[in-house]
Amino acid sequence: MKFLPPAMLLAALVTAGPAVAKVEQCRFINSKPEREACYERQARALDAKKAEAAAKQKPSAPLERMNAEDAALSRQLRSICRGC
Repeated sequence: MKFLPPAMLLAALVTAGPAVAKVEQCRFINSKPEREACYERQARALDAKKAEAAAKQKPSAPLERMNAEDAALSRQLRSICRGC
């Protein structure tokens, strides 16, 4: 009975591995139309993944905002030292 939990864990790991690591190997498909269809599926999946990543990216701060911050900093520095 004490070997049952480790055996169940081992069985779960063995069966879950191939399902998680499933990658379609297009170069091993012999039929040319099927192989090309496989490459098309991979390309669409990659495009969708890139589009999702691009949608998640946070837009950068606009340049006008940075210029305003730079001008404010320049005014502060000029008030501290006037050409010493």
